[in-house]
Amino acid sequence: MTLAAAVVLGGGICYVLRMGNQTAAYRQFYAGPAKYRDMSAIIAEAFHGDCRAIIQFGLLLLIATPVARVAISIAGFALEKDRTYVAITCLVLGILLYSLIGKP
Repeated sequence: MTLAAAVVLGGGICYVLRMGNQTAAYRQFYAGPAKYRDMSAIIAEAFHGDCRAIIQFGLLLLIATPVARVAISIAGFALEKDRTYVAITCLVLGILLYSLIGKP
């Protein structure tokens, strides 16, 4: 979580330094570019120094934190040979992954 927060903070500082002098247009809402909705595009743009993509990448890291914790828990329970908790944790991981990448 600390890494995700640091990445978002770094992207926010980058964004303010590069775009801070622009005035905000609050009268009309417009969606951001589609490149900020695709995971591979976000990662590619973040490594090219796009400040908004860096912020999005930090948010992806934040979302990945609980998924990684559950996956590591599966490995831990498997090492302990606790089949019940491996099964339950696999179910939880499946639900998490479905909620992230499943289509409504």
